[in-house]
Amino acid sequence: MPTDEEVVETAAEAAENVVFSRIPKSDVDDIDVTVTFEDQLLEVDVYIHAPDSSEDERRVADDAALAARAAVDELF
Repeated sequence: MPTDEEVVETAAEAAENVVFSRIPKSDVDDIDVTVTFEDQLLEVDVYIHAPDSSEDERRVADDAALAARAAVDELF
């Protein structure tokens, strides 16, 4: 069974990978990926500010959060 730290790191890495696979780092003015894992409950929040990107920031953030959850599911 993975540790809480492994769960958080896996989720954060997966979320960031999705963001930066869809939006170049140079286009991202601000990104915040917040992951908590307490009492077997995973919470993932992703905020992206990339005004110069042609991507829908909200959609990318939602996809990143979903990818984070899927990556954690694979751990278990």
